[in-house]
Amino acid sequence: MFQIYLPIAELPVNIFLILGMGASVGFLSGMFGVGGGFLMTPLLIFTGIPPAVAVATQANQTVASSISGVVAHWRRGAVDFKMGTMLLIGGVLGSFVGVYIFSLMKALGQIDLMISLSYVIFLGVIGSLMLNESIRALIAARRGQSAHSGGQKHHSWIHGLPFKMRFRRSKLYISAIPPVAIGFFVGILVAIMGVGGGFIMVPAMIYLLRMPTNVVIGTSLFQIIFVTALVTVLHSVENQAVDVILATLLLLGGVVGAQFGAKAGQKLRGEQLRALLGLIVVGVALQLGMDLVLEPDDLYSLTLEVTP
Repeated sequence: MFQIYLPIAELPVNIFLILGMGASVGFLSGMFGVGGGFLMTPLLIFTGIPPAVAVATQANQTVASSISGVVAHWRRGAVDFKMGTMLLIGGVLGSFVGVYIFSLMKALGQIDLMISLSYVIFLGVIGSLMLNESIRALIAARRGQSAHSGGQKHHSWIHGLPFKMRFRRSKLYISAIPPVAIGFFVGILVAIMGVGGGFIMVPAMIYLLRMPTNVVIGTSLFQIIFVTALVTVLHSVENQAVDVILATLLLLGGVVGAQFGAKAGQKLRGEQLRALLGLIVVGVALQLGMDLVLEPDDLYSLTLEVTP
């Protein structure tokens, strides 16, 4: 009952389970400014969806929840569209490179392993760094000390790069090279891992570009919309791995969840948001890591077919 068959994934799933997953990840998308793919793709894999289909399909949900989240942040004036455009230019270029790598690994039969290893490595490293920094910032705030939360007062090697542009919403005057480079790297990850890329982009925008935290979330979602939409089209054409029925269910849940997430995110400080996101990222990495090293219940199975 309440089961629906997914033609591309080639298995039946519970409708309300998929809708609930979409709503939950959409909530996180609106709250943290991440596309949610870092959580959705593993969840789909855990429910039995083939990794290649999970990566290619969930990008649709990421697009929908990101649009919903951007609208909510735009109404508050918390989106730097000029910065988002620079990130987008790099993201588009990276998407083509990522889809090519994905197709190559799929042809070699190593795509499932590559996806899992990518998640364990990137989520583990990024989540640990975010969690460590946010905890230190929270401790410093309790002691009444000033904690760095992103801003233009700190100068680094980035300020010596050419092609400088003024980003008024973020109150920055920096080179366009770092945003394009960040977008390029994120575009590759979107194509290979099926993520929105926010778990990389958000900390990079805060700690490398020194953007204010309240502007980072909406700007990140703006870039995620277009890059994930492009990746979905490229995967559909190149790899035929997009399951439309699964994508529709995820999309419906994601749009609703993102609105509630954006409202919840306004009630937390930047350090609290980063700490909570770091915990979630590390948790997903640990679960995937255990799945890789723990011995499965059935190492293999043999099917004997007797013909008269």
